Amino acid sequence: MKKIVCIVGTRPEAIKMAPVIHELRKDDGFRVTVLATGQHTDMLTQALSDFGLAPDENLNIMREAQTLDHITASVLQGVGGFLDSKPQDMILVHGDTSTTFAAALAGFYRHIPAGHVEAGLRSHDLSLPFPEEANRVLTDRLAELYFAPTEGDAENLRREGVAEGKIYVTGNTVIDALYWILGRKGESAVKIPEGRPLVLMTAHRRESWGRPLEEICGAVRDVISGRPDVVFLIPLHKNPVVREVIRDGLKDFPENVIFTEPLGYSEFVRAMNESVFILSDSGGVQEEASALDKPVLIMRSVSERPEAIEHGTGVLVGTERGNIREEALRILNEPEYLECVVGKNTRPFGNGEASVRIHEAVRRYFAEAGKP
Repeated sequence: MKKIVCIVGTRPEAIKMAPVIHELRKDDGFRVTVLATGQHTDMLTQALSDFGLAPDENLNIMREAQTLDHITASVLQGVGGFLDSKPQDMILVHGDTSTTFAAALAGFYRHIPAGHVEAGLRSHDLSLPFPEEANRVLTDRLAELYFAPTEGDAENLRREGVAEGKIYVTGNTVIDALYWILGRKGESAVKIPEGRPLVLMTAHRRESWGRPLEEICGAVRDVISGRPDVVFLIPLHKNPVVREVIRDGLKDFPENVIFTEPLGYSEFVRAMNESVFILSDSGGVQEEASALDKPVLIMRSVSERPEAIEHGTGVLVGTERGNIREEALRILNEPEYLECVVGKNTRPFGNGEASVRIHEAVRRYFAEAGKP
């Protein structure tokens, strides 16, 4: 029996790795362990619980006002200690967090092959998004198997010299997770005023801290001024650097702004589904919105998911107040424009079978490794 550890540190990792964990656990040839680093704490375990999962072990590294140095060093030491005490045949990491890179490095130090779920994404600017772009580039230098969501991601890997036989185009596992949640019944815990247009907004990236967040809040105020009937639902990130700016910037609009704590994934999916459009700097939301036919105004200067813009429902608006205001009001006021944005979607991130493809690739790897 081959031992595989799936390592997750943040809420998005937990959501996107959950379908993979379920799929691998169907296989009697694998013993699958879920190791949480605790880069996020409650948010991570909450996300896993939406899929009926819990960590088998948790490093609990999270500290108040934690730095990137602390996260990276703590994950490297913690995952290394786990692998020393419980040797594994493979580690699976996801995406672009500090947990992802440090866990892959711990495996590399012990000659344990790493499979990188969501490999090959590139903005081609190491500072955007920060530090995620560097994390994914470094992780892809250390990995043995590459699970690329799209053909474009696979091509990025080929250009960087990754051998063709190590690359698998799978689709994105977040679509698997989304379909899982949509198949379950449930009601939103957040009550939205009936008959009013809803906009879901999330903002948290480091490059948005400070002035960009202030610009975003200014744009929201402008949209409310232009459309007083609109309601913004804003789940506030736990980081005080983010939440305090947003609260202060929009505290004078209680009739138009609903603040919540971070939503469970089931509730978040329902909120996306009920919205007219989504305003976000999240990478995962770009993928999820495409599967739901919901426009997402991407509050970043560049996206490592160009398919969301070229073939999906993404509109790149940056963090400049006027750009956000103009596009938001256009979607709210021009039905033909909304239809145009939604109409170009060709489901670029897959059909919900990424986890099956990853399972098949892992089985193939071990089968070929066992040949004389």
